[in-house]
Amino acid sequence: MNESQFTSKHFIVFGVLLFVALIASINPLEYTSYGLHQIGTVLMLMVLIMCFKKVGLSFNAFCLYILFLLIHILGAHYLYSYVPYSDWSMHLFGFNLDQSMGWTRNMYDRLVHISYGLFLYPFFYRLFQVWFPQISSTQRFWLVVQFVMATSLIYEWIEWLIAIGLSPEEAENYNGQQGDIWDAHKDILVATIGSMITGAFMLYQDKKKALK
Repeated sequence: MNESQFTSKHFIVFGVLLFVALIASINPLEYTSYGLHQIGTVLMLMVLIMCFKKVGLSFNAFCLYILFLLIHILGAHYLYSYVPYSDWSMHLFGFNLDQSMGWTRNMYDRLVHISYGLFLYPFFYRLFQVWFPQISSTQRFWLVVQFVMATSLIYEWIEWLIAIGLSPEEAENYNGQQGDIWDAHKDILVATIGSMITGAFMLYQDKKKALK
């Protein structure tokens, strides 16, 4: 069910987001890059609030959007490239995640990009549902996947334009490329795959409902 009025459950979720943002703002690894990333957080939060009031969102879509922001805020604190997830896995479960998976770079940025497709798909789907009510769910699926792909590309352009105005060290901290010349291409790919996974699940649910 889509809602357009904030209730106590929404404010609780907002409270969690604010708490995490405040904690993440304590001694980030590099303040300039952290600030640049958090500008994006504020802009995305403004878009969420505006769209919620105008078109309405299900609580699940709202929570998934906030979950993406939480993942992004954690990455911003550690500059994406230095999120110590392998240390955490070693401490909690006794194994090094990077070594177990054979990764030679910090993969947290890939998590953020695939989460963009996975978790924001329902939000984008709702927008296209309002903008193009006459089209089928299958057509809407492909529109959302293409939208995720296109916005991921635009984000990489913006990231590049910001990075060329920074020092080499600041650019690497902000960009998190880690020496991979294909980093942007891979980020766009995993975001697209993420949107297709969630989209396929939602499409299956729609088809199942139609058969009842």
